[in-house]
Amino acid sequence: MSTAAPAAPAWAVTRPGGRDVGIMAVAIAGVSFSGPLTALVATSVLALAFWRNAAGAVLLLPVVLLRERATLTGLRPRHLASSVVAGLFLAAHFAAWLPSLSMTTVAASTALVTTTPIWTALAARFAGVRLPGTVWGGLVLAVLGAAMIAGVDVTVSWRALAGDGLALLGAICAAGYMLAGARARERLTTSAYAVVCYATCAVAIAVAAAVVGVPLTGFSARDWWLIAAITGCAQLLGHTLLNLVLSTVGPTVVGLAILLEVPGALLVALVLLQQVPPLLALPGMIAVVLGVALVIRGSSSPTVTEPIT
Repeated sequence: MSTAAPAAPAWAVTRPGGRDVGIMAVAIAGVSFSGPLTALVATSVLALAFWRNAAGAVLLLPVVLLRERATLTGLRPRHLASSVVAGLFLAAHFAAWLPSLSMTTVAASTALVTTTPIWTALAARFAGVRLPGTVWGGLVLAVLGAAMIAGVDVTVSWRALAGDGLALLGAICAAGYMLAGARARERLTTSAYAVVCYATCAVAIAVAAAVVGVPLTGFSARDWWLIAAITGCAQLLGHTLLNLVLSTVGPTVVGLAILLEVPGALLVALVLLQQVPPLLALPGMIAVVLGVALVIRGSSSPTVTEPIT
């Protein structure tokens, strides 16, 4: 692999080929285990986020050094800036979203955190991109869905409502991660980008853990096995494979694929945690998913790629 393919614009939609569809299917299966497995971990979410990112960077480093060394020729620190920014956004994403999994249901948290394409679409609008009516309709539907989930969680507890807010904040940070990642992949291969991004994320989380006094070791054997499973499923099969197709299909298509995490995580949580979300929250979850799907469908319109003059 000599060089990374140019990344698709953040709001563009490219029809994925059979290879990309297969890769995304494996990735979605991987990330669907992230929320339920995280809810089973007894240790700090900062420690969990640190180890899954640190392990991901270490496991991918030999690939870069042995198979992609030629791609490092001519790289300068400025070429890594977008990868570092992506890593910082990823750290913020984990810091916000992971705690929400123990505050509200896995299904509600996952539905809200997958609103990432809404925030990438809004970023495109602020960048001067004209958004069609379908996108705005999707935005309204997703907001109404989020409000329905929040309304149900108010009746459950204020803690559940706070979990909803953290999940939405996690989605906003994930949008920054995806946009910065798309920029980074214009120059770097998937493995090189992932190593820098994951390492940056791990360092940022380690600093945060040191500031708040959270230990990064001393867990039970059960938690270590869960961290290993989350790293394999969500980090290597999930994030890394999604990063692999990010440069060919674009962040909006990746965001559409990630919507399948919602029913996937619900089923896994049902089996592993025997956790069933409140029936009144299901319409809100469906509205969020349909709203985000409309945003992505509308983003495929040629109108979206025309900047405002």
